[in-house]
Amino acid sequence: MGRCLLLIIDGLGVGAQEDAAQYQDTGTNTLGHVVNQTRCMLPNFETLGMGNVIPLDTVPPVRNPSAAFGKLREYSAGKDSTTGHWEIAGIKREQPFPVYPEGFPDDVIDLFCRLTTTSHVLANIPSSGTAVIEEFGELHQATAAPIVYTSADSVFQIAAHTETVPLEKLYEWCYVARNEVMTGVHGVGRVIARPFTGSPGAYVRLSDQRKDFSLIPPDPFLPSFLMNQGIETISVGKVIDLFADKGFSSAFRTKSNAEGLACILELLDTQQDGFIFINLIETDQDFGHRNDVQGYAEALASIDVVLPEIRSKMNEDDLLMITGDHGNDPTTKGTDHTREFTPLLVYPAEKAISVELPTRDGFFDIAASVCRYFGLKHPFPGVSFIK
Repeated sequence: MGRCLLLIIDGLGVGAQEDAAQYQDTGTNTLGHVVNQTRCMLPNFETLGMGNVIPLDTVPPVRNPSAAFGKLREYSAGKDSTTGHWEIAGIKREQPFPVYPEGFPDDVIDLFCRLTTTSHVLANIPSSGTAVIEEFGELHQATAAPIVYTSADSVFQIAAHTETVPLEKLYEWCYVARNEVMTGVHGVGRVIARPFTGSPGAYVRLSDQRKDFSLIPPDPFLPSFLMNQGIETISVGKVIDLFADKGFSSAFRTKSNAEGLACILELLDTQQDGFIFINLIETDQDFGHRNDVQGYAEALASIDVVLPEIRSKMNEDDLLMITGDHGNDPTTKGTDHTREFTPLLVYPAEKAISVELPTRDGFFDIAASVCRYFGLKHPFPGVSFIK
């Protein structure tokens, strides 16, 4: 048994899905727009075959890509990280997580305030995190009232200044919101703690102290299924948070893409077998949501430069799959995720059923393929693209 690495580049989409109009995402293309606007070079992604997935001005297709290539269509309704990662792990959702385009209803806010003994909340609107903190941060510091906000995704987010509300208190509020407020019909995908620091006009979010409180995923899902079969499962980045700390033998909660990439290299030196599930978040969190096209391109380039070292440390029996969990086109007017196909690269190419893979009809084909890699009969709806 070898090592199977599943690398999620957060927010990496490759063009609007057929149902994108339902999400107001017609015409989106995260990777295409970023590459074509910045003219960035991604030579190692090019060698793998990223330019064979969709046309890219400065990442051309290659005649003999070292990876099999294709696209994935998301089956489940939604375009958030929980939905994407859960579907990758074999969870097929027929009903979307609830969203709140007008903010949370009074009964939700009243219950939250009562259970956390806070007098009121600030904001209660859909907003980007940086904007809502700039608008309400000073009032929050004056009143100690939590800043509660959401987005187009199924999230209940609480922002608090670390000098006004201790970090553990913020986590406690989120725990209460997750387990006693945002349940049942209000069972959002994630409750997220968003600590920040600084002063008015110069507030800074502390992304490394962010904490996600996910719903408990329904069984079976890929990491827990593998664990039950005696296979070691390792989370790198925020993956374990999206599965409510379930299904993993060990976890490395990294603070940056650089730390996540270094963790991959170290695991390839020390881990002899098992499933390594990785999320690199900066493309989404730091650049997609902030409409920073150049920053997004530079984040991709920083991943690209490490790919040869990852490949050099892989053994003959190892498998690497690279994909995304949704789109996050930084060239759009909005700051939310976008409903897009995601790319699929399977290295080495000879382990796939064909070099050019047909568009898959669900992210859950990945779960089926991981199980096939480990020689397991899987319980998931997907069809393997591994021989």
